[in-house]
Amino acid sequence: MAEIDRSLIGTAAAPFVVEVETGAIRRFAEAIGDPNPLYCDEAFARAQGFPGVVAPPTFPTSFRPPADPPWMIGLDRRRIVAGEVAFAFVRPIVSGMTLECRLRFVGVEAREGRKGSMELIRQEMTGHDGDGLVFTHARTTVYRSLEQVERKSLG
Repeated sequence: MAEIDRSLIGTAAAPFVVEVETGAIRRFAEAIGDPNPLYCDEAFARAQGFPGVVAPPTFPTSFRPPADPPWMIGLDRRRIVAGEVAFAFVRPIVSGMTLECRLRFVGVEAREGRKGSMELIRQEMTGHDGDGLVFTHARTTVYRSLEQVERKSLG
């Protein structure tokens, strides 16, 4: 299959800034169905020692660069599905933070599954604020073969 440009492994997309807003955290918590008051009640979060509403651990999945990274340009969107994700935090993400995020292409692996061939695109996003690293978000994107997509659309 080998459609992903492996020469780009180790490169990073341009950094982008995320302004962490209370409303965005609340909407995200509602969307995932988590009623934890840390995620929606600023007074409660402050009483627990946080400077603002705390974001759920999976919140960085909502951070998107303004443009596709170079290793994703030209790929057929119908063939892309989400894979595994993992998060590591130095500190929690809280409302009021300004994060500089950077997405890096870590690697790609060809796999054969029961439904056909695929490539696993490994990426890592980091988020820093003025005090340093806040989080690392590792994610795998599955790039399915064209045959898989065409078979599914044919029934």
